[in-house]
Amino acid sequence: MQLKKYTDYSLRVLIFVGLKSKDDLASIKEISDVYNISHNHLGKIVHSLAKLELIESIRGRNGGIRLAKEADQINIGKLIRVLESDFTLLECFDKGTNHCVISPGCTLKHVLNKALHAFYRVLDDVTLKDLIENEEELLGLMSLNK
Repeated sequence: MQLKKYTDYSLRVLIFVGLKSKDDLASIKEISDVYNISHNHLGKIVHSLAKLELIESIRGRNGGIRLAKEADQINIGKLIRVLESDFTLLECFDKGTNHCVISPGCTLKHVLNKALHAFYRVLDDVTLKDLIENEEELLGLMSLNK
């Protein structure tokens, strides 16, 4: 199982923006430079996160982006469920395209489904605030100052 790059980059954007103070806006260019991610790709991600009301975009010469909610109000499990629309781990998870002959008696799908639920249970207990608790270390790794 692997999260899409879109989800990975969305989480990185939130971490970056979450490390900023309320009055210190982040820019897409700044995020692009730190993570070495395409400016255009980040623009789409920022737009999506704004539509999800997780960040707000301030237009104008001194504009930028900031969190739209407190970091402890952004649940990572909920976000990943929204961003990862397809967690069909095996063919048998999708009844419409399941052609596996052992599917009716196979227990593998039940084990993997249980594991998937455990994955989300862990993420449901994590907020953005938890991901940025090591603020000084993260800022150092990004070569940023607070």
